[in-house]
Amino acid sequence: MLVPAELTPAGTSYLATGKGQPVVLIHGVGLNKEMWGGQIVGLAPHYRVIAYDMLGHGASPRPAEGTELLAYAKQLDELLEHLKIRKATIIGFSMGGLIARAFALHYPQHMQGLVVLNSVFNRSPEQSSGVIERTRQVAEHGPNANAEAALTRWFSREYQAANPAQIAALRQTLASNDPQGYLTTYSLFATQDMYQADQLGTINVPTLISTGELDPGSTPQMAEQLAARIPGAQVAILEEQRHMMPVESPRLVNQMLLDFLTRIHTSQSPTKEIVA
Repeated sequence: MLVPAELTPAGTSYLATGKGQPVVLIHGVGLNKEMWGGQIVGLAPHYRVIAYDMLGHGASPRPAEGTELLAYAKQLDELLEHLKIRKATIIGFSMGGLIARAFALHYPQHMQGLVVLNSVFNRSPEQSSGVIERTRQVAEHGPNANAEAALTRWFSREYQAANPAQIAALRQTLASNDPQGYLTTYSLFATQDMYQADQLGTINVPTLISTGELDPGSTPQMAEQLAARIPGAQVAILEEQRHMMPVESPRLVNQMLLDFLTRIHTSQSPTKEIVA
């Protein structure tokens, strides 16, 4: 599906397609809006789907050094204002999940639903030290510092072997990131897993927290702990899936998202836990 990119007045690059209730997709650190190709194809027949480049990524502006997570939430607010969208379901993947959480806390009036995919929460001391070390390597060697290790964490060996061109393209995407924009964003990814954790109980929209059974960095335990902080949140742990499940298994992820979105728009009460 070829959708032309557009720009907001502030310079955010985005894609918008489909009709119906709006759904916004936020990618992970080092990636861009193109990662959502499978979801755009699967969701656009039913919803108005918007995917955009977060600050420091793709064709969006670079954040200044020391930019805080709130600025990434403000970027999303500006995008919705530009598109004249009053309320949307926000779907964030990995770093995008941190932004989605921040947006839900600071802009609750614009929330129709919240989905956090493969995102971090309450890292252990060992997990924190590992990601801080990766941040140091990024500062020293640039965006490509951890690419091979990241791809190994993100995808199954079978998928990597079967899709070498796609893996090569992702490797190039990681390497081509703006060094300062990437470092600023990665630093937030490394340190903001508990961002306003004591306020998560104020989120009062339908919420789905999901990750892969085999995701080593955004673990099922993290998903369970995050969901426990948000009233009524669902949990979906997708069996045999790793970090990049939206790319590796788009049909599986799309079906989960469509089921959740249908429940939102038919006002049915979600159950506490789903195991797919």
